[in-house]
Amino acid sequence: MLKTRVCDLLGIEYPIFAAPMGFVTGPELAAAVSNAGGFGILSFSGNPPITLRKRIRHLRDLTDKPFGVNLLQHYPIEEHVKVCLEERIPVLSFFWGDPSPYIQMTHDAGIKIINQVGSVDEAIKSSRSGVDIIIAQGVEAGGHIAGEVGAISLVPRVVDVVSPVPVVAAGGIADARGLVAALALGAEGVVLGTRLLATPESSAHPIYKQKVIEATEKDTVRTTLFGYGWPNAPHRTLRTRFVEKWIEQESRGNESRPDEPVIGETKIGDHSVPVLRFMGFPPSIDASGDIESMNLLAGQSAGLVNEIKPAAVIVQELVEGAEKIMKRMNRFLSNRQSYTY
Repeated sequence: MLKTRVCDLLGIEYPIFAAPMGFVTGPELAAAVSNAGGFGILSFSGNPPITLRKRIRHLRDLTDKPFGVNLLQHYPIEEHVKVCLEERIPVLSFFWGDPSPYIQMTHDAGIKIINQVGSVDEAIKSSRSGVDIIIAQGVEAGGHIAGEVGAISLVPRVVDVVSPVPVVAAGGIADARGLVAALALGAEGVVLGTRLLATPESSAHPIYKQKVIEATEKDTVRTTLFGYGWPNAPHRTLRTRFVEKWIEQESRGNESRPDEPVIGETKIGDHSVPVLRFMGFPPSIDASGDIESMNLLAGQSAGLVNEIKPAAVIVQELVEGAEKIMKRMNRFLSNRQSYTY
């Protein structure tokens, strides 16, 4: 069976994590991955604390398996942390900041902590702060990107400097080959984002899903174009016609000008909100308007995503595929040994 230390630490069957994609990884997707033996991480998706509490409770209605909740430290999260502690979630996940102010209170509540980083320096700080698991995010990843180094170089470096804290790899992973490669680099699990976006359970808008399916590894770009409200924060998004039109003027997207035109609307909490040009909200099923001009976040693994599949099927394919690859590699080693004199 495919099992690593993170499986024992989190009480899960397989070291496969669902990325907490904003507006995409809702209770349904997180629960589907957890129910399949992996680990679903719910995105707080900018929701107010009262809505986050409802989503956590809905997630608990959908699964009795372990799960996590992710908070982005770009936003004020004190009240969201409080909700997570009160709800006694199994794991609290952080990104885009220093989680150390929340470490003690979270551990005191019996909750484990994951922090996602994009550099070796960040990983060292995280390990010293006392987090339980570190996600090392390569620059191939979709969504907001904290670093500039590819996963194949970053992951083993992080593994080396934070040991014995377990490391989970993120960025460019969409199939069993990626899982085995990550394990070979020293990671003890993988995070899937783009692959799980194209599932029935994800909350992504149908047009968004279709664009990911049609994309290749060349059809994404690291940019700051969708910086309205979150300026100068690099992210990887699909090269749509809108992006190609504006990519040479990405600084415009960081100005957060109040006169930017409204291109649609989406829902945050129980309220509909306008989506202005260059806003970073990826289109969910609740979005309407000019979907293709919104922020279609996706990683370079999009070239490996060719159809919509249930999350449980994807998890099982990764596990079975990884086991077959490792058995094949073991046979290869056995054959080599038979030629040793």
